[in-house]
Amino acid sequence: QVQLQESGPGLVKPSQTLSLLCTVSGHSITGDTGYSWNWVRQSPGKGLEWVGAIRGDGATNISPALRRRTSISRDVSKNQYSLQLSAVTPEDTAVYYCASGSRYWGRGIQVTVSS
Repeated sequence: QVQLQESGPGLVKPSQTLSLLCTVSGHSITGDTGYSWNWVRQSPGKGLEWVGAIRGDGATNISPALRRRTSISRDVSKNQYSLQLSAVTPEDTAVYYCASGSRYWGRGIQVTVSS
């Protein structure tokens, strides 16, 4: 059974970098290019927004709207992948999810950007 779990700080100050970690169990994040390991967010009162993804071969794809500020990387030894979003503003306040396809989603982590 594939499980994903987000972790990271719940509060980030404006202009700082938001860093989140997704720990995956039940499936390796490497090798299988058929799987993409995604970050998705949902801001208050808005729909889901795809942030970006890393494939099994390590290639990344980032939303054009966030590309300047976003990086996604992985630690294959720990079967984890991470999100870094720089220069955050209150508009980056959201529940952040890690997900693979429509079937496997983490529970989400609330991140608030506030001083």
